[in-house]
Amino acid sequence: MSGRRSWIAASVIAVVAGLLLALAGSNDGSTKSPVPVPASAESARAAVPAKAFPAGNEAPVLLVVSRTDGAALSPADLTAAQDARQRVLARAGAQGGAPLTTSEDGVVAVAPVAIASDLTGFDLADTVTGLRTAADDGAPGGLQLQITGGPAFGADIADSFSGANVTLLAVTAAVVALLLILTYRSPILWLVPLTVIALADQTAAALGGVVAGASGLTSDGSTTGITSVLVFGAGTNYALLLISRYREELTTTRNHRDALRVALRHAGPAILASNATVVLALLTLLLAVVPSTRSLGAQAACGLVVAAVFVLGVLPPLLAVFGAKLFWPFIPRHSDHRREEPRTGAWYRVATWVSDHAGRVTVGTVALLAVLGTGVLSTPVGLSQTEQFRVKAESVTAYDILAAHFPGGLSSPTSVIGRTDRAEELQRAIDATRGVVSAQNVGTSKSGLTQFSVVVDAPPASESAFDVVTHLREAVHAADAQALVGGADAQALDARAAAQRDQRVVIPAILVVVLLVLYVLLRAALAPLVLVAVTVLSALAALGLGGWLSVHALGFPALDATTPLFAILFLVALGVDYTIFLITRAREETHEYGTREGVVRAVSATGGVITSAGIVLAAVFAVLGVLPLIVLTQIGIIVGLGILLDTFLVRTVMIPALFTLVGPRIWWPAHVDPREG
Repeated sequence: MSGRRSWIAASVIAVVAGLLLALAGSNDGSTKSPVPVPASAESARAAVPAKAFPAGNEAPVLLVVSRTDGAALSPADLTAAQDARQRVLARAGAQGGAPLTTSEDGVVAVAPVAIASDLTGFDLADTVTGLRTAADDGAPGGLQLQITGGPAFGADIADSFSGANVTLLAVTAAVVALLLILTYRSPILWLVPLTVIALADQTAAALGGVVAGASGLTSDGSTTGITSVLVFGAGTNYALLLISRYREELTTTRNHRDALRVALRHAGPAILASNATVVLALLTLLLAVVPSTRSLGAQAACGLVVAAVFVLGVLPPLLAVFGAKLFWPFIPRHSDHRREEPRTGAWYRVATWVSDHAGRVTVGTVALLAVLGTGVLSTPVGLSQTEQFRVKAESVTAYDILAAHFPGGLSSPTSVIGRTDRAEELQRAIDATRGVVSAQNVGTSKSGLTQFSVVVDAPPASESAFDVVTHLREAVHAADAQALVGGADAQALDARAAAQRDQRVVIPAILVVVLLVLYVLLRAALAPLVLVAVTVLSALAALGLGGWLSVHALGFPALDATTPLFAILFLVALGVDYTIFLITRAREETHEYGTREGVVRAVSATGGVITSAGIVLAAVFAVLGVLPLIVLTQIGIIVGLGILLDTFLVRTVMIPALFTLVGPRIWWPAHVDPREG
């Protein structure tokens, strides 16, 4: 692309991005809570008729009163608790409500307070924060006044994303800047790619909001945060690949613009192929039934397309303006030595040693990854509602106090809705279900339905709660085939089932997409199969190692139900990035030097950039750990470890050994030069 045309392309991109930012406005998806279940789930279907009942548009939070020393509540404490209840009711705008109830041992008192059921995200968090402020206002010392219940859990999750975008962007930008400085040892070079990627991230956020609004997908804080991480991580990788090839060409081409054109011609196809692979893999998330997962697929795919457009369309003209001086103080110098001469350096020595010991290296690396992958078998999956946070949230602390003196399900009752003419049968079925503490008929709707509020003796969203809900559904469906069981526990059970279904459907789809892309790219029969098999083995090793560390080293109770799907998606899709960087260069070299020497030279040429890109991407994903939710910390740990395994073991050791071991047949039916060292 000529200089004039490149500036025209960059200008068009800038104008389109500016219009998009101006017209789209801010993406308010980060202010919303995740939607964990599809509309077809029983809990979601139960929520629809529930709105027709008295107080159907309300959801209860619980005011929990206890002493900080754990002693029984005194008469003065109960009076202060009543005053706090009135303040909270006034703040919520509620009239009346159930009275304060004291536990049998007199240690804890609890009162429900109704708030609007349609509150979500930061609106919900602000409402619950206001109730907590009202409860504490004027409370005597030694008395602990806390808010818990289903909406309070949701509020604390939403609050964990308060300022998340700013924090993620700031930490991510700082990490990328530091690693770019260390990679190129230049005090100015890092500013150019980082500025381009930051603009791409803002454009991607605006585009994501437009796509979500136009398609009816639900955006939330986790999808926008993960999309930003992907844009920064993948965008930096693309920039590293282009700049690395540019610096290499500067040593053999006198004019820096000619060097840039050659670099773009060679690196551009690899970047496009890599981007297409990740984008198509992300789009397989549209096959999911979980709304938040589908939203992530669409928004992240848009974000990575924007990242590639900015790196290929905006970055090259800026590099051309500054020229080789941008690498100061280590400016690449033109040399008369041609690349046809044998390479030297650490990566050449590593690649040569690997090719000389290809059999042993292959057996050793496969065995190591297989051993790490066994961690998957012993890692529990599934977090309860109270286990979502790395730090104790007030909703969790209050629940623990409440559960020690009341039935565990009191904080979030289960709802049963059935035909009024079957109310007696439904009551008997509910009462006969093991684990049910109480069931209260809370009203009848005009459509001939009756609703029951059911308290179970199990922690929210725990395995025991899921067992009760499952048995409860079986019992009420036998009494009334049209009956529905909803509520927070039922929703969590449906969310887990949806996540498991998505794993069974989406993960095979990801592998098929990656395999097809590699076949199109390499036009070889065996190479794509080998590469996908290695990538899957590497992803399972990272999942096993990361899961083991999460549970046994960091003390997390289990992996979240959504963690395996997201971890495998990112590890397979992003891991293939490095495969494409390496293999496209290997194919380029193989045509002249044969398979063995071509792979050695490819590792020598790309080892540095793959290492830099891998460290950057792993560090960027580790940034997810700044958020207090366990699921995002787990994704950051597993993906970060997997990328490092890809960087230092798979792409630079295992794949070269395999390709050397198989020899020219790896490229069949493509023809390669028969010369083999």
